[in-house]
Amino acid sequence: MNKGDIESSELKYSPTMEAVEPHETWKDGYGSGLRSFEFNGDEGSSDEEKGPLLRRFVDSFKPVQLEDDDVDLSQLTPLERSIYATARHPLSRKLKSRHLQMIAIGGSIGTGLFVGSGYALASGGPAAIIIGYILVGFAMFCMVCALGEMSVQFPVSGSFNAFYSRFIDPSVGFVFGILYACSWVISFPSELIACAITVEYWNDSISPAVWVAIFLATVMVINLFGVKGYGEVEFFLSIIKVLAVIGFIICGICLICGAGNKGYIGGRYWHHPGAFNHGFKGVCSVFVSAAFSFGGCELVALAAAETANPKKSLPKATKQVFWRITIFYFLTAVVIGCLVPYTNKQLLNGSSSEDVTASPFVIAIVNGGIKVLPDIMNAVVLISVLSVGNSSVFGCSRTMASLAVQGLIPRIFGYIDRSGRPLFSLIFIYLIGMLGFLVVNENQGKVFTWFFSICSLSSFFTWAGICVAHIRFRWGLYAQGRSTEEVIFTSPMGVYGSYAGVTILVLIVMGEVWVSIFPIGSPADVVVFWQNCLSLPLMIVMWIAHKTYSRSWNRLYIRGEDMDLDTGRREVDIELLKQEIADEKQAMRESPLYYRIYRFWC
Repeated sequence: MNKGDIESSELKYSPTMEAVEPHETWKDGYGSGLRSFEFNGDEGSSDEEKGPLLRRFVDSFKPVQLEDDDVDLSQLTPLERSIYATARHPLSRKLKSRHLQMIAIGGSIGTGLFVGSGYALASGGPAAIIIGYILVGFAMFCMVCALGEMSVQFPVSGSFNAFYSRFIDPSVGFVFGILYACSWVISFPSELIACAITVEYWNDSISPAVWVAIFLATVMVINLFGVKGYGEVEFFLSIIKVLAVIGFIICGICLICGAGNKGYIGGRYWHHPGAFNHGFKGVCSVFVSAAFSFGGCELVALAAAETANPKKSLPKATKQVFWRITIFYFLTAVVIGCLVPYTNKQLLNGSSSEDVTASPFVIAIVNGGIKVLPDIMNAVVLISVLSVGNSSVFGCSRTMASLAVQGLIPRIFGYIDRSGRPLFSLIFIYLIGMLGFLVVNENQGKVFTWFFSICSLSSFFTWAGICVAHIRFRWGLYAQGRSTEEVIFTSPMGVYGSYAGVTILVLIVMGEVWVSIFPIGSPADVVVFWQNCLSLPLMIVMWIAHKTYSRSWNRLYIRGEDMDLDTGRREVDIELLKQEIADEKQAMRESPLYYRIYRFWC
């Protein structure tokens, strides 16, 4: 679907978002005439809205009503059909700016930060965890800025999962999309188990399987309300998590300065036992924990297709990443590095990221002699785990729906009901979530270790792929004689930020492979290597399999001249858009310096 294949493209959204009217004129053999369809909101027709509550509830599970003229898509290539399908996929659009802001701020504050940071501290020491967070954080900031640019321009179903196929190659989109969906679907039962184990902090007389059932039902009910339910729950849970982290930082600074029963601590633990543990290898070991902590930042862009006004909401949410990294990760790493020595034996329990007693937050508070706060922090950890489980369902279901509409997995997973829910994708995830009942099995840790090995390094490749897609998108603009003057939101880091992000992430993967071949404190172990790096050969096999199945060996990547840079845009009058962007830039240049600095970072 080249730029000449579409004469005009327009997506109009009503203020209530109860109707969507895309109009596309096709030529060059792709059909003719004005084409339109209507998406009758999230509640069905007006007659249904006046009916009994039970009937409206039952009818909400019916397929979304689309009214469109017949359009001949038979002459489109598979890639062109994929782009067209993701652009018109009828997901609900009920996320507001406040939802996206809090998802951006608190979306990745979970067990990776509260518990997993303890294992990272034990492996590398306080200096290593700061270095690891800075490197991964910088790569994440570059990635999210690049992703924000593309998602504002193309708020389509699946966001970056669609961008892989659109700007790099469909086979790459298949591999990264499947691995990304796997990472979330495997995370879901693991988080349910973590919820059950966290509750045992207060009461271990009840079978953990009971708590798994309760939390599974809770997440199911939340997602029964569609994206609006997810957005509202994440809004309030994120507020709690953000307040908890800020409160801990303030409390930690007080403890460092001598408010606790240990007196003045300062940088005592940086001198003894030291700033680093296991040297450079210890620094490399921190990267996976850092990736686990930062995981979820990309969910903001994944929600772009379900956002009422992505042009306004996404840039703000994207820029929040800088503050989240600075405040919630860098400052937290400094505080826990000062309060907890890496020799603390409780930290080693955090290798599973499920034992709350391994949380450096809880350890620091207990060592400080504060009796009430450990229970409060445990409650915050429980809330965080529930939030990550909720995000797992959202992330996996939307990814599967996007892959299905692209024809990369069975199309039944792309079924969208009248409330905008990817129904069969949700059912599939809930079935996988029942693996959480393995909590009663003493070997559940080994089972999930091998499950996670399938997507062990997938986060790094997902983020690197986003940066590559951004580079390819910019190359497509250049190759077609177009410029960033028509790009609604440009990445503050520019295309060079994407190059830097790819470079850092590739080096991190190399470091992880090295640590997996030569583990810390033990000789080379084949089992450990495959547990950490199984995703590498799996990605290659999946890529070769898809290339063979799709018979696309004649094309390893999409040429810039062939990229579709128009389908799926909400603003399609290029000249008018260029003028609006130019006016905004001129107004910004005339603004005071302090305001320009504020808008750059916020």
